Amino acid sequence: MNDKPGVPHPYHANIQILIPSDVIHQRLTTLVDEIVGKLAEKQIVIIGLMRGSFMFISDLARMFYYHQVAAELDFMSISSYEGERSSGRVRILKDIGMNIANRDVLLVDDILDTGLTMAHATRSLLRRRPQTLTTCVLLDKRVKRAVAFSPDYVGFRIQDRYVVGYGLDYNNRYRELPFIGVLTRPGRTQP
Repeated sequence: MNDKPGVPHPYHANIQILIPSDVIHQRLTTLVDEIVGKLAEKQIVIIGLMRGSFMFISDLARMFYYHQVAAELDFMSISSYEGERSSGRVRILKDIGMNIANRDVLLVDDILDTGLTMAHATRSLLRRRPQTLTTCVLLDKRVKRAVAFSPDYVGFRIQDRYVVGYGLDYNNRYRELPFIGVLTRPGRTQP
């Protein structure tokens, strides 16, 4: 399928393509080049914030492989949302299961808006004394930032729009889309 920015998706009329899959892939290639260039060792622990980051992490891990960097993966589930809005309270629903002391760790999330989730996860991981802890987000939506937090690596900066696809969802739908799109009518979940 040929996805183009600014056009509605042919199967989901309520989604306008924002970032096509080929653009995502190109940016991830340069992003991994940047990260690998700053690694002291040829190994890294990738910790993903679930669930929205799963596609991003999967592609990052494969790209690290092609750079001959050994990547171990683990996941955290952290919530600050109730429905579509941040509650302001952050809870760890699932913690990592590995020891990250003296390891190079890359914390990955799909989207950074209020910053509450990423700031909380960063504080939690720093208490475990990694050698380095860097952060990476696919999308940075600065307009809603509630805490001073700047990720080390950013895929794309976007305006304040409700986006889906490439792991991001609306009511747990649209995660499987290979591109990032703007949900033009959030209340409508059927094509």
